Amino acid sequence: MLRKPLTSGTWQATHVLRLSGLRPGDRVASALFPPGIPVVYSPRMTISYALLGLLEEADRHGYDLKQSYDRRFGAIRPLRFGQVYRTLAQLQRDGLVAIAGVEAGAGPDRKRYSITAEGVTDLERWLSEPEDPQPQLQTVLFTKVVLALQSGRPAEAFLDDQRERHLAVMRELTVARRGASQGDSMLIDYQLFHIEADLRWIDHASRRLGTLAAELGR
Repeated sequence: MLRKPLTSGTWQATHVLRLSGLRPGDRVASALFPPGIPVVYSPRMTISYALLGLLEEADRHGYDLKQSYDRRFGAIRPLRFGQVYRTLAQLQRDGLVAIAGVEAGAGPDRKRYSITAEGVTDLERWLSEPEDPQPQLQTVLFTKVVLALQSGRPAEAFLDDQRERHLAVMRELTVARRGASQGDSMLIDYQLFHIEADLRWIDHASRRLGTLAAELGR
């Protein structure tokens, strides 16, 4: 199973707590980031699962993986080649991908990667688990929708489960806000506004699954 590493691009909920003077375990802190909600958001982890999804579709070389990723997910930020090969090395160490073959050429030998049975299991788990609300989550949700559609998994069911997870956290935050101070209410509002934006995106995506599936050739 992939871990959630801290990276330079990681958003940390602990930073919000530090700025506010709250401590983990405080009543309002627990409402903002209840048990089970990760305190880190890792773009690297999403990239790892995106590569696993592409390898589930077909064995690929590193160059092919980068091109396929950029076509489907890299409109805003394409992957760097170094990032692709570092991620593949980590996935191989974790037993989630394996080298399916090596092809000799004019330059360095080209390794062809394939997803392992453990990799398919971990990808399936990640796709089926709703994400806890957190800033910058839309990129993760979009990646899951595309991977679900391209693999024939039920993207609509995933979005329905994700909507329920968001609504459950929204209800918890709304209850906590009733007795909160002005400062604490503003922190809770910050989280609620992010959840509302995610819910609008989920509804938007649900209405366009057919169009997206057609673009993916499904």
